[in-house]
Amino acid sequence: MFTPVIMAGGSGTRLWPLSRGNFPKQFLPLTGRHTMLQQTLLRLSGLQHSTPLLICNEDHRFIAAEQIRQLGNVKADILLEPAGRNTAPAIALAALRAKQQGHAEAVLLVLAADHVINNTPAFQQAVEQALPLAQGGQLVTFGIVPSSAETGYGYIKRGEKSGNAYRVDSFIEKPDLSTAEFYLQSGEYYWNSGMFMFRADIYLQQLQKFRPDIYAACEAAMTEQVADLEFVRVNKTAFEACPSDSIDYAVMEKTEHAVAVPLDAGWNDVGGFAALWQVSAKDSDGNVLCGDVLALDSENSYVRSDDKLVAAIGVKDLVVISTKDAVLVAHKDQAQQVKQIVNQLSQMGRSEAVFHREVYRPWGKYDSVDCAERFQVKRITVKPGAKLSVQMHHHRAEHWIVVSGTARVTIDGKEQYVTENQSVYIPITAVHALENPGKVPLELIEVQSGAYLGEDDIVRFEDRYGRA
Repeated sequence: MFTPVIMAGGSGTRLWPLSRGNFPKQFLPLTGRHTMLQQTLLRLSGLQHSTPLLICNEDHRFIAAEQIRQLGNVKADILLEPAGRNTAPAIALAALRAKQQGHAEAVLLVLAADHVINNTPAFQQAVEQALPLAQGGQLVTFGIVPSSAETGYGYIKRGEKSGNAYRVDSFIEKPDLSTAEFYLQSGEYYWNSGMFMFRADIYLQQLQKFRPDIYAACEAAMTEQVADLEFVRVNKTAFEACPSDSIDYAVMEKTEHAVAVPLDAGWNDVGGFAALWQVSAKDSDGNVLCGDVLALDSENSYVRSDDKLVAAIGVKDLVVISTKDAVLVAHKDQAQQVKQIVNQLSQMGRSEAVFHREVYRPWGKYDSVDCAERFQVKRITVKPGAKLSVQMHHHRAEHWIVVSGTARVTIDGKEQYVTENQSVYIPITAVHALENPGKVPLELIEVQSGAYLGEDDIVRFEDRYGRA
């Protein structure tokens, strides 16, 4: 038995505008009908393991919980990071949690939530090969058998053979092309996957030895744990004082107990659109076409549309992404520079850097259909049994028109039911609440009007999801 620890942090800016700060790539269905997080959980099916522990940040907690719920019989605990501090502290929280639960010798399988692995049986075989090594006190990393000379990955140089693994000779930063070609030809180097397996107590011992500051900060953070709905929170102040560092720098490059288990399973970290094109199913012209897309005399391109018809004529090696509120056109070889666009958007204070037009909430979602001075139109979907907070607005009034389902609406203490084709008006400063008492999703159109329409014009009096 082992405990999967799934790292679901990160912003995925290199896949903008698909991936954004508020809804990054691990929560997107990029290579199938399941999201990357869901694929990571499903990949464990058939292995003997305890309940997975998912580590994510505060802003993504309800998205993660909903995607786990959608899988039905798959369960996972969710631990919330108060702030992003890279992988070494996050894994330390998982290891300390196992120790506090009386399972100090528990084996942790550390996985990223945003990787593609096409060959699940080969992945599971590698995990089974790594398990006895981890139980014996080794810190196992999974070295990806390289299929090409990649300059975007770090490398692991293997040493002498040790059972089903190799001693780690050294970790190497991203090389230039000629060096990567040498690594490929030598057969002695692996791509660094960022996946690990080790006992909780061994990891903590090594972390305390090499980075006692990180260990102490994480230990302090774990002394105060609070259950919040299905989430576990740790001490925010203590964790924010923790230095930021990766497990590679903090432990794996320093320890004498690192071994590498080779993994040849169609792995890809989907670090950009070129990688996404590479792992996606293509037509006879090498195109990946997703959504309402027509292509004529085009080849080796990635074209994706979320909501409108996109026609591509005579294009080659391009990335074309059309979302509800943004369009990206880039050459595949330069698509990594999209991160610079995201930085510019952030500096300009534009919401497209962080938010999609469609925003998910614990009770459902809303889509900002249109907006201008003094008005905004949203399409709101409320899940069965869900309720928005009891709230009030200082600067805007709202009109709700029910499209489908039934709404239970409370305005200044007076309750009423609003059904299809009916509407209700909420004046400025009226204390109100919206609930879906039915068994099907509630769909409604909300028209806001007023001097200020920002999301921060909400005074919450009661909220079942613990939001301030």
